[in-house]
Amino acid sequence: MLYTCIVNEEFILKWKSQVKKGTLAFIILSVLEGHEYYGYELIEAVKKFTAIEIAEGTLYPLMNRLKKEGLVSSKWVEQESGIPRKYYVLSNAGKKSLHEMTVYWNDLGVAINKISKSK
Repeated sequence: MLYTCIVNEEFILKWKSQVKKGTLAFIILSVLEGHEYYGYELIEAVKKFTAIEIAEGTLYPLMNRLKKEGLVSSKWVEQESGIPRKYYVLSNAGKKSLHEMTVYWNDLGVAINKISKSK
């Protein structure tokens, strides 16, 4: 029996959105590892490393949540001109959490590759 393969574009778009939402904290923590960024700079770094566009309306609530969870800390830095900038950095708990997330991500990737190759 032949099956006609019709891509459900709406499903794929929703799936991609959920994957992005589910991995955004991991991506942010990964980008912050060893660096200190202010908001716009962090958005640009994520875009550079992943080609993922993040809106400020998505980033700042996430950063507040990560801060509340104790995974990042922030500090205000005065600028020579203009308004102060809030810089974000990984906390020790953030570094440990990122390590655990990375192990899980790598294990998940191995499992997905095994499934893909078995087809």
